[in-house]
Amino acid sequence: MTRFVIAPQWQGSSSSRAMQLIDGAEAIAGDLPRAATTAVDALPEAGDAQGTRVLRASALVRMRERIREAVADVTGEHAITIGGDCGVALGAVSAVADDDLAIVWIDAHADLHTPESSPSGAFHGMVLRAILGEGIDPLRLTPGIDPSRVVLAGTRALEVEEQRFIDEHGIRTVPASALSDPDALAAAAVATGASRVYVHVDLDVLDPAEITGVALPEPFGARAADVAASIRRLRERLPLAGATITEFSPASPVAAVDDLGTILRLVGALA
Repeated sequence: MTRFVIAPQWQGSSSSRAMQLIDGAEAIAGDLPRAATTAVDALPEAGDAQGTRVLRASALVRMRERIREAVADVTGEHAITIGGDCGVALGAVSAVADDDLAIVWIDAHADLHTPESSPSGAFHGMVLRAILGEGIDPLRLTPGIDPSRVVLAGTRALEVEEQRFIDEHGIRTVPASALSDPDALAAAAVATGASRVYVHVDLDVLDPAEITGVALPEPFGARAADVAASIRRLRERLPLAGATITEFSPASPVAAVDDLGTILRLVGALA
């Protein structure tokens, strides 16, 4: 049985719609089985940078530990963490990380900035780099996941530092268009040599025609049906260690309802 951890973190976002991430997490939670759901309370304060280059770092540190504990409490099954911003993945991965784990990052953005290279200072643009062990303590995984165990899927909005890192480390990539073949993602993950996989889904990987409730849409995205089919095929090849679904920030409760069918299709593929 899958368990769900609801983590309405907004402090890692750079969007003016950041607070709506709380509404998005709660909207998704409303369609999940209550008995299988654990809620991590949203922090009331924004937090501060604590002298770092990471905005709201103090709140992010507290949420990382709360999420890690909630996911670690799940035994004999896997947890799907529902964000909130992409930064929730750090706490969730922290609970299951080991040197046999691959990270499949399904996202329009690579989230591979460091605090020094980030133009915004928002943690959601740094979280994958933090999972790889870089960044500030305690907002990084130690030891980090090796870049050879990472697959970027549907990523199409890259900045110079992110592209440099991908090229330097030979990180595997699967374009959004290639997800129409469900074997493409599974093959890339298996090629990492890992024996388990963690799947992160930022909803902006989807084409804007597929979903409206994302703050940073990018054109030429994937179809929800293709992402779901690719995840199912991946799960046939590798055991799922856990997953995240993030960055749902609906403009209103009515708008949330319009997108929930699409989101639940992805939840179903992961569950």
